[in-house]
Amino acid sequence: MSSSASSAKIPGIGMLRETGNLFALGLDIVRGIFQRPFQLREFIQQAWFIASVTILPTALVAIPFGAVISLQFGSLARQLGAQSYTGAGSVLATVQQASPLVTALLVAGAGGSAVCADIGARTIREEIDAMEVLGVSAVQRLIVPRVLAMMLVALLLNGMVSVIGVLGGYFFNVVLQGGTPGAYLASFSALAQLPDLWVGELKALIFGFIAAVVASYRGLNPSGGPKGVGDAVNQSVVITFLMLFVVNFVITLIYLQIVPGKLD
Repeated sequence: MSSSASSAKIPGIGMLRETGNLFALGLDIVRGIFQRPFQLREFIQQAWFIASVTILPTALVAIPFGAVISLQFGSLARQLGAQSYTGAGSVLATVQQASPLVTALLVAGAGGSAVCADIGARTIREEIDAMEVLGVSAVQRLIVPRVLAMMLVALLLNGMVSVIGVLGGYFFNVVLQGGTPGAYLASFSALAQLPDLWVGELKALIFGFIAAVVASYRGLNPSGGPKGVGDAVNQSVVITFLMLFVVNFVITLIYLQIVPGKLD
């Protein structure tokens, strides 16, 4: 019995191999970022395309997210007699947690699926193989611009979602729950700090990178044929969602251990 046949029977060996290949692609992409020539035109085109398909859905989703967080936290704070901290709680939850996740999920769902479908179509048409035969690195030529474009769009969209979410939370708390504008803003300025914004932006940057790497990897490895490309798109979105929640938990845990609260 060959070693490959025997290893195929080991539970989880396929998952470990896929994880290793995904990690290796991520390292190749990081190395390709610093190689020249840089595909500036491809980067601009991909950034514009990803932004065009994600701006409107992200803005529409940001409003109810901010409203739900504000209403829920405001109701809980009123029950506990801590209405003065409603602004700080809802804004920090939006900036630290909701905005990066909303941005990443929509970038992965809209932009990532488009990237995976594009790379997958090129793969089944053997364009990727032809590029390698000609000595052109597909990672540097096609994937690196897309990864950087998704990271840039995720970073910018996260700022937009934060602003829309905070404004939506302010409106719903002040108008619907009878909160006072002064107390809302005062609690936010008393408890919030600049690292809270930086960690949200860092999350968006990392989430954009993960979404782009997973989409590119699944696009480079479809199971075969147009149906395989469709399956790869679905798999990339699901895998990205799972990874994002795990990475978000790890980053949040590290941040809370490193950066003390403002009143600590």
